[in-house]
Amino acid sequence: MSTTQTIEDIAQAEQGTSLWKDAWLRLRQNHLAVFGLVVLVLFIVIALLTPWIAPYSYQAQDLELGASPPSAAHWLGTDIFGRDLMTQIMYGGRISLAVGFVATAVALLIGVTWGAIAGYVGGRTDAVMMRLVDILYALPFMIFIVLLTVVFGRNMLLLFLAIGAVEWLTMARIMRGQVQSLRQQEFVEAAISLGLSPATLMRRHLVPNALGPIIVYTTLTIPNVMLLEAFLSFLGLGIQPPQTSWGLLISYGAETMEEYPWLLIFPGIALTLTLFSLNFLGDGLRDALDVRGAKD
Repeated sequence: MSTTQTIEDIAQAEQGTSLWKDAWLRLRQNHLAVFGLVVLVLFIVIALLTPWIAPYSYQAQDLELGASPPSAAHWLGTDIFGRDLMTQIMYGGRISLAVGFVATAVALLIGVTWGAIAGYVGGRTDAVMMRLVDILYALPFMIFIVLLTVVFGRNMLLLFLAIGAVEWLTMARIMRGQVQSLRQQEFVEAAISLGLSPATLMRRHLVPNALGPIIVYTTLTIPNVMLLEAFLSFLGLGIQPPQTSWGLLISYGAETMEEYPWLLIFPGIALTLTLFSLNFLGDGLRDALDVRGAKD
């Protein structure tokens, strides 16, 4: 009996490995997804290496120079304080990407767990959990952020957690719908009949088979979180000087776009490239991780 069980475990492991390998091969065939992945990795590498590769110091400024257009000395120009815009964009990317990924990771952890439990258990538990989600949807997000700021003070980590604690609501609904749909499938009923515990069933079967929509929504959440951080910073509740982010740079650029258009154009290009890259990558991952598509 133990030998048979061991053989089955090995077969399942080999099947799982082949599915992920097949998903990678399918992803590589999607040129837009590969382009998005390359651009995203490039931005992440630049953000990590910014302190060593930035053309100027983050604190360096030249008030006499002021805002100047792109030149040989300053490839993307300077702002009204004479600070190199390329350096500002590189340092701003560190914070924008950190906000996007950390806050989305918090939302992913909470939303997937909450939605999977609600969809699997069902009944009154599902009703109570989703009514709580509806109540949280009705609460004004800005009041929640203001209260956290007043109680705990301005803290970047708190900003990450606060945004993530709000963005998980839609993710929970998506996950709940996916689990409810998968709950009726024959392979789930077979797994239950074999005696798999609910936690094991969700970890091995339900969550992996629901990854497609979750990953797509995750790639849409990251740029949305970046824009949300920019809005909060504009209101004085997010990133504050001397720190900067792409959203904050775009806000400053919008105020002076008629006189100094490059202050808006270049940070906007950086954020737009990130947004499109995440969308392309998300669509590619959705197709690559589609279990039904892989079987066809």
